Parts: sequence; structure tokens; C-alpha cells
Amino acid sequence: MSEKMMGVLNYAAEPHSVELREMPIPEIGEDDVLLAVQAVGVCGSDLHQYHGKQSWKVNYPVVLGHEFGGFVAKAGSRVKNFKEGDRVVSETAAVVDPRSPYVRAGTYNLDPNRLGFGYGVHGAMTRFVRVPERCLHQIPAGLSFEKAALTEPCCVAYNATCMNLHIRPGDSVAVIGPGPIGLLCTLMAKLCGANPLIVVGIPADAKRLAVAKEIGATHIFGAQGEDVAARIRELGDGYGVDAVIDAAGVSAVLKSALDFVRPGGQIVKVGWGPQPCNFSLDQLVQKAVTLQGSYSHNWPIWERVLGMLASGQIDLEKVLNRIAPLAEWQSCFDAMHKGEIVKAVLKP
Repeated sequence: MSEKMMGVLNYAAEPHSVELREMPIPEIGEDDVLLAVQAVGVCGSDLHQYHGKQSWKVNYPVVLGHEFGGFVAKAGSRVKNFKEGDRVVSETAAVVDPRSPYVRAGTYNLDPNRLGFGYGVHGAMTRFVRVPERCLHQIPAGLSFEKAALTEPCCVAYNATCMNLHIRPGDSVAVIGPGPIGLLCTLMAKLCGANPLIVVGIPADAKRLAVAKEIGATHIFGAQGEDVAARIRELGDGYGVDAVIDAAGVSAVLKSALDFVRPGGQIVKVGWGPQPCNFSLDQLVQKAVTLQGSYSHNWPIWERVLGMLASGQIDLEKVLNRIAPLAEWQSCFDAMHKGEIVKAVLKP
């Protein structure tokens, strides 16, 4: 095993402070494995850090990448449930305090002191990454590393759509933002029986809105710059949709969600951005809308989603658009940022 490896390093807060650098292979502790990365997804949060527009604290310098799977290359002395050669994917909560009440309750995703791969500690856009055993899940037989690497964003979408919303078959649902998470939320809403299922974007989203139609959206709005609220009201009884999934990375989109939702309806906000909102929340009160935030995921969601991926119930064929070597990280970042593709996976 070489003592050095290449990694996609976010080395400073200034925009575009990301480059491929040589670095040492990490040492592991007794409860860790050294994971030989076989596939790592490019996430919108990686793009935010690349452009210096993230909403979270970053421990620079840090290797990007938190959607990943690979082989166990080496196991620490106290690792009990995994061995060298196992095919695994990893959750994102790289560092947690076992004394935290959230960790004890199994909702470690909500612990404000946790640190994640790719911003708090080194991530997986490299050859090897140190991973605590508690983060690991076996990849089911027949599921490729490339698709398994997208378990994490699928878990984000499952938590937002299937756990934090209550969708019944026949409910009308609008998804705002046809990025990777928005499109995966669309897949989840379809599985829940949403109909009509509307995906909303802007003219720059034309390609991704077309993908939304391919994966089950009954209507796509915004590519022509039309009055989306009016179009949504035309679809039903005129009062709006039962539920809105806000998967856009701009805070002010919440105003559109409040415009689209019917009185007594639900909004789940899974997209986030540092911008101020600058609008009144009176509609939230007047419509008696339930507004729910959704963040990350935990162990049972991972197990559920891995089973759904393995069975084909979650179909990623239209979402996973590019598989590329690590050296092509920048062109993958740019293609996703421009909306030319939905999702890229890098192979270190």
C-alpha cells in the first residue's frame, strides 16, 4: 500500500479553493476501518463549499465527499461486525459524543455538535478514508458501488418525504427545486402515491425538469418562466396542493411554498441556504400550515433505503448521469452546477 494518495481538498474559505492534492493515507483507531473508496457521489453541499457559499462551519483543509462506499481494507482491533474485503457504505456522522442525549436516542443526526465527513473531518474524494465501525452498513449483493454511494442522498430524501411529511395516495404534492435531492424526493413522493406530483424549477432547470417527468412527475412548471402558483391552482380545486417539499438552496423559496400550499397543508424544508428570507410569514399563520424542517438521517433509514435500492424499488437510472475518475472532479462539479447533469459519481 502506497504511503500517499490524491484527494480533492477544500483548503480555504475563498471561492474555488479546491484542488487535487497529495496527502498521507490515514491512520485508524481500534474502532475504525480503513475504507478503500470505490465510488463517491458529488453532493450539492460539495458544490456549495467549492463556491464558498455553504451555511455550515468547515474545518479547513478538508477532503470533500460524504456519499461513498468501498471495501474494508483494514479493520481496527475492536471492530466486530466487519472484516477486510466487506463491501460497505458509510453514514455521514463521522464524530459524535456518545454521552449526547441525541446520540443515546438514536437521533444523532440532530446533535448540533456532531461532525460530518467532507466538512468536519476528511471525506471520501480520495483513495482511503478512516471510518468508525458504527457508521458502516453492508452493501446488499447485486447492488453496485456506484448506486450504493447514493444511499446517503436517498436517505435525505426518504427522511424528508416519507418520515417528516404525511403523504397519502392521491395527495397533491409539489417539489420545489429539481436538483439531486429534489428529484430523489420526487421519486419518494411517487412511491407514497402522490398524484398530481408537480416539480417546480426555473428556466435554467430545463434539463433536470425533463428528468423529473421521466421519473414520475405528472407536471413540470417553471421552465418557461410562467406563473407557477396560478398553474398549480388550476390543477385542483383552486386552493393549492396538500404538501410542498422545498428542496431549493435559496431561503426565499419558502415564500413560493407558502403560496403553493393549501390551507391546513404541509411544507417540509430540506433545502437550505444562508440568505435572509425578507418576507412575511403571515400566510403560515393564516393558512394554519405545518412547517417541518428535515435534516440528514439515521441508522434505520439507511437500512430501509439500502433494501429499497437493492430490490429496485428506488430506481436511480435517470438520476445517476455520469461516472468519472477522481481527476475529472472539476468538470463533474461544473456540470452539476450548470444543471447539465443531475448526479455524478467519482471513482478514486
